[in-house]
Amino acid sequence: MGHPQIAAFARLANGNAKATRSFSGQNTLMTRDIHDIAYNPNTDEIVIPQRYAQAILTYRGAATGNEAPIRVIRGPHTQITNPWRLALDPIHKEVFIPENDHVLVFSSEADGNVAPLRILKGPDTQLGASALEVDPVHNLLIVSGLHRGESGRIEGGHLLIFNRTDEGNAKPRAVITGPKTHISGGDGIVRVYPQREEILLTVHSDTFTARSSPENFVGVWSFQDNGDVAPRWTIGGPNGLLRQARGIALDPKSKTVMISDKFLGAIFTYYFPEIF
Repeated sequence: MGHPQIAAFARLANGNAKATRSFSGQNTLMTRDIHDIAYNPNTDEIVIPQRYAQAILTYRGAATGNEAPIRVIRGPHTQITNPWRLALDPIHKEVFIPENDHVLVFSSEADGNVAPLRILKGPDTQLGASALEVDPVHNLLIVSGLHRGESGRIEGGHLLIFNRTDEGNAKPRAVITGPKTHISGGDGIVRVYPQREEILLTVHSDTFTARSSPENFVGVWSFQDNGDVAPRWTIGGPNGLLRQARGIALDPKSKTVMISDKFLGAIFTYYFPEIF
């Protein structure tokens, strides 16, 4: 069983590096399933989803040791049932939770058993939501998930682009899906770089041994893309190191992309000036 903790490392750490600090323990309320993490630079807070607790936990950015969360969104009014991923909008002070066929939106300052501010849900949304990201600059919501064809059968994965404030049965502005995209599954992590209007998505095959598979990569698309569009750039792919990429972080100052790989238990840092 994995040890539930959040650890911080130096940005230039390499090899078998020691964490600069970490927090874990009973008071943190963390369980072993931590599938996403977000940082709010405006409030210096760390936010994670907790699947088994059906909750969203917020900690101080400087949390360490066996430290309790400062806020917990949890309870029947929240309608949270299976929170694997989340996204923060620090400008509009909102947190977005994908729940398969719908997306829940809360105030990032919410605490306790609170109702969502709005819900994106309905057949026209085409949601099979796994992960998402918010672009508060262009007021967009980008969602990754499983794509179903006209027959209702799953036909790979997709990226959906919505207006940030969409709710109810809203249609996406764009749908990126098809064989040219190589988006084979629906559980990719999404990140955006608003300055260049770019979307980054982790893509991995279901076969852990497919080391040379073209479906183990991080792809870059544009906000303007729609339909069966190949990624403009990729990291990984055939003969690449990635096996099961599950996280992305961007550092524009150093022009690097950091990618965590669940299968290898590693974090790779790539110098990628083209996207910046």
